[in-house]
Amino acid sequence: MSERDWAAGPPEERQESVLEPPPPEVEEVPGAAPASESEPESEFESEEGAAPMAAADGESVAATQAPADNGRAPADHAAGEFRVPDGYGVLEGAPQGARRSVGVVVSRFNGRITGKLLEGALAELEDAGVARDAITVVPVPGAFELPLAAMALAKTRRYACIVALGCVIRGDTAHFDFVAGEAASGLQLAALETGVPVSFGLLTLEDASQAEERLAKGAEAVRTGLEMADVFSQLRAAASA
Repeated sequence: MSERDWAAGPPEERQESVLEPPPPEVEEVPGAAPASESEPESEFESEEGAAPMAAADGESVAATQAPADNGRAPADHAAGEFRVPDGYGVLEGAPQGARRSVGVVVSRFNGRITGKLLEGALAELEDAGVARDAITVVPVPGAFELPLAAMALAKTRRYACIVALGCVIRGDTAHFDFVAGEAASGLQLAALETGVPVSFGLLTLEDASQAEERLAKGAEAVRTGLEMADVFSQLRAAASA
């Protein structure tokens, strides 16, 4: 007997395999599409990046499938008017930039997006009354370097607030999580250690297509920084009165 015959098993085992009864036939349901052997075991592709399957109404399954964690689609922000009840002392700032200097740290990485964030931030600073010569822009290589630059500017005590702008886009590795997380915690640390407001204008995106509707984040970060700077100014004035 050849090696190929032995690889297939002894003769009696091969004979038993030949005599095995065929699998039971599945009764076809009228109108149902025939099953294909190449169909995946799961309704959804398991490989990352696979194209979503089409739903019956023409939308993709990925768009209609609810998140697995809570079974509900993500909710919008809870918009609405906020007010403090009457009878309480209120110390609230306003995004006013007159007689204030502002430092802006911005990441060059993903420059097509961060450049637009910077444009929006500079336009908002001008609208708020911040003089052009009172603005210092510090470009840095990437989002990971934002906290260090923000800390350095804040420690000079020359700026009423620091505006941090950047963009991190999720890739195929855990790099996104490390950079985004460390940038966020580092910027908060810079504010806590120096007492200078550091506003968060870092976009954290799943893909670049999400950037367009979030480019107003640059202007929003400016308003946040100026408002906090105004609160701190009022607080210092009240404490020294």
